[in-house]
Amino acid sequence: MINLKKSLAFGFCAGLFGLSGAVSATTTLHVATWLPPSNPQNSIVWPAWKNMVETATEGRVKVVIENYTGAPKTIFDAVEDGVYDVGFSVNAYLPGRFKLASVAEIPGEISSAEAGSVALWRTYEKFFKSAQEFQGLQLLGLFVHGPGQLHTKFPVNTLADLKGKKMRVGGGLVNELAARLEVTPISAPAPKSYELMQQGVVDGTFLPSEEQMTLRLFEVSDYLTIFPTGLYTTAFSIVMNEDTFADLSKKDREAIMNVSGEKLSRLAGATWGEADNDGIQIAKANGVNVTKLSLDDPRVKNVHKLEEGMDQTWIDSVADRKVDAKAALAYFRENMNELSK
Repeated sequence: MINLKKSLAFGFCAGLFGLSGAVSATTTLHVATWLPPSNPQNSIVWPAWKNMVETATEGRVKVVIENYTGAPKTIFDAVEDGVYDVGFSVNAYLPGRFKLASVAEIPGEISSAEAGSVALWRTYEKFFKSAQEFQGLQLLGLFVHGPGQLHTKFPVNTLADLKGKKMRVGGGLVNELAARLEVTPISAPAPKSYELMQQGVVDGTFLPSEEQMTLRLFEVSDYLTIFPTGLYTTAFSIVMNEDTFADLSKKDREAIMNVSGEKLSRLAGATWGEADNDGIQIAKANGVNVTKLSLDDPRVKNVHKLEEGMDQTWIDSVADRKVDAKAALAYFRENMNELSK
């Protein structure tokens, strides 16, 4: 267990300090990440956070980023149990546990991942924190990826072309949209999309455009259909082991939160959102048929009709949480409008 190793190392360092007075104890945070090295979380966000943490704590806290080979949905438990100190995953991979952040998954609400991520963090701080959904974990950040689009083996000339098609979905409110589109949903984490499409298990997947690059979807999809505000977004949480966080000095806890929270949420959202353009360029360069739809396109108008009432679907889904969901949604939208200007 990593915590045991860390404790032994700490004890050893403390012993040396007691003997010589010359050795300073350091804490190493082991970060679990489950996406490919090319994903912006691994290529940009984690290295940036590592540098910020080590600088802010003046080297007293070190960060080591490690590949996680388990199922993405198990990362929350791995962090809570102390197998890893820090990690991130998709909230919807654990249905029913982290419900409130799905306010950012209501279709048609988000056109900017950066704005959506900041609005989500602010809404959490003002409305959701008291619900204690992250009890047992220290929440470091919340973010969303860029607008989710359609990566398919078939052309989507009308929404009727989706009816009955097998589409990979990741959970959350996109599942409700998939039902309204009358597709056959196949639940699986994002990294499984390539394999499922390659083997013909699914006809397509709902994912942001950047996955044409990160997951190499250009090799298995023939069409990328881009909706102006996307079809959906997915909420992610960045979490830390509660005991590990508590064991740090007050100074280092404050230093870590000063470079996390809204700052980390903004960094992750902006980074993932900017990667969408790279994904689109990779798709075009490799012969994928890329179609950017306009706001007056019938496919877009019909999707907007299908999305009607999904805000109420979210409100109803969190009725068991002690929060003012309507006020939280209004506040989220207010922040989205302001941040998107």
